[in-house]
Amino acid sequence: MKKHYDLIVFDWDGTLMDSADLIVRSIRAASRDAGLPEPSEEASRHIIGLGLTEAMMHLFPQAKHEDCQLLSERYRHHYLLACEEGLHLFEGARETVVALEEAGYLLAVATGKGRRGLDSAFESSGLGRHFHASRCADESFSKPNPAMLFELMERLGVDPAKTLMIGDTTHDLLMAENAGVKSVALCHGAHPREALESCSPLACLNDFEELKQWLHDHA
Repeated sequence: MKKHYDLIVFDWDGTLMDSADLIVRSIRAASRDAGLPEPSEEASRHIIGLGLTEAMMHLFPQAKHEDCQLLSERYRHHYLLACEEGLHLFEGARETVVALEEAGYLLAVATGKGRRGLDSAFESSGLGRHFHASRCADESFSKPNPAMLFELMERLGVDPAKTLMIGDTTHDLLMAENAGVKSVALCHGAHPREALESCSPLACLNDFEELKQWLHDHA
């Protein structure tokens, strides 16, 4: 069977790894440490997927530069401390990635995480060896800027028409749209289904079981 896509790009947090709740808790704890108003859970979930600097500027638009630095430092502290207790991939994530690699797809990650954070997640999860390339917000432009996708496609020699983006936030889907790339949304992460549907992905799916079936039928 001929493949419709050659390259499948995944977001990380909230898409492959079940980390959205931890990110929200870490953001809110960092705001308390910095003596700033604690953002709502909804607001904190909305910025998941952005680079850390962009996320803090969005949540705290009146904060001074030194406040944003402190917020980022305290966020990293709380997030890494909680990570020591263990983070887990979503059920079916590992099997899906391995099956796609075995089927001959090129696989990549485009994430709002920093490089150190993604490399650590690759190592702890054991999933890193299955990806052919990755791009992080601290080495490119933050979503929804399409730069990460452009760089991945150029590196792997794949056209936008042969690339599929899979993510859990509107930032992922808008990045794909800006790059001329089709997308699929997973609804088990940071953003609600209604927001994801507003970006017109090819499908909004509940979990990796549904994703595996969709990829079998359409990819």
